[in-house]
Amino acid sequence: MKFGINLYSLRTLIGDEDGFLKTANALAEMGYDTIQYSGAPYDPGVIRRVSERSGLPVVVTHVPMDRIINDTEKLMSEHESFGCRIIGLGAMPPDIVGTDKFYDTVEKLDKAGAKMAENGFTFCYHHHHFEQNRYNGKTALDYMIENAPNIHFTADTYWLQYGGADVINTIKKMNGRVDCLHLKDYRINKKVNEKGGVSFEPGFAPVGDGVFDFSAIIDAAKKSGTIHFLVEQDDAVNYHEPLEQVGRSIKYLKENF
Repeated sequence: MKFGINLYSLRTLIGDEDGFLKTANALAEMGYDTIQYSGAPYDPGVIRRVSERSGLPVVVTHVPMDRIINDTEKLMSEHESFGCRIIGLGAMPPDIVGTDKFYDTVEKLDKAGAKMAENGFTFCYHHHHFEQNRYNGKTALDYMIENAPNIHFTADTYWLQYGGADVINTIKKMNGRVDCLHLKDYRINKKVNEKGGVSFEPGFAPVGDGVFDFSAIIDAAKKSGTIHFLVEQDDAVNYHEPLEQVGRSIKYLKENF
């Protein structure tokens, strides 16, 4: 199998072209096959040059919602310049979910997705946990799945679990529209406070270090039409060696899939 990585995991390392290229070369050496561009300034020229020089195709992006809705044509042209056919949104503003503005935004995103589809592109929405809240008896994510056929998805294993959803069943709900999957592991971390009190809370982990059965998840995703499997570890940059964190993930995946 081929695996990529969402560069948001390494966002502090890719702020300029030199850092981006150095990071991309390191990822290629580790065994990563593709990249998702996210977490740093969006510059199509830089993205194209680094992709070409590192040999890592860009398969999906995260770009501003305003441009997706109001500058769709130019955005498609820019993505074509660096060979990417999936245009992604990292999230909509959480405060609009459950309001009339949410339903209006979904409609606008669906129209942008239709325009992209007419031109050989795909629009993918990346959810977090807050889309699992229910409004009028339905979660925001289910509303999008059922009412916006031109919105495809980047499903995120961690945020589904964190939001209380069943990971595999949700992937099945997205059948045919879950083009990308963020492989993000989930573990329970022990915290000890200054008085010696102990508490536990969920956290991110390299793939294979947490609780998920990725064999079952990847199998369900393949059956649902997932094309791109992308490692993501939101807190990798908080470690002394961020690349070591994502290196653990690709090593596990290449050894097991």
